[in-house]
Amino acid sequence: MKRLALCAALMLAPLAAHAACSATDFAIQDFKMKAMGSGQGVRLSLSGQLVNHCAEAAAAQVKIEAKDADGKVLQAKQGWPAGTTNIAPGQSVEFDLGRLFRYQSDMQNYSVGVVDVRTW
Repeated sequence: MKRLALCAALMLAPLAAHAACSATDFAIQDFKMKAMGSGQGVRLSLSGQLVNHCAEAAAAQVKIEAKDADGKVLQAKQGWPAGTTNIAPGQSVEFDLGRLFRYQSDMQNYSVGVVDVRTW
């Protein structure tokens, strides 16, 4: 009976737990936007580095918003640059979330930030 209760408890436990770190413990450096190609074949590169300044290993979710000249959000996408791998304290991972976006000619500005933190 105890074994059954333990198995049930483990099955109900979350697969990923929130880290003691917060979004402010991560920094995004060297964020760059590049449009490659022309016409219907334009592809975006929205790349940078995600740096862990937390005292423990954790992963962070990045959100990028593409905006028009007036600041209206045209598209917003989120991704986990390190996937389900924790980033060690002081370490960084490269990312490029451009493949998630469909290019629009009125995209003028981009904002990027950390929106969630987890330990895997």
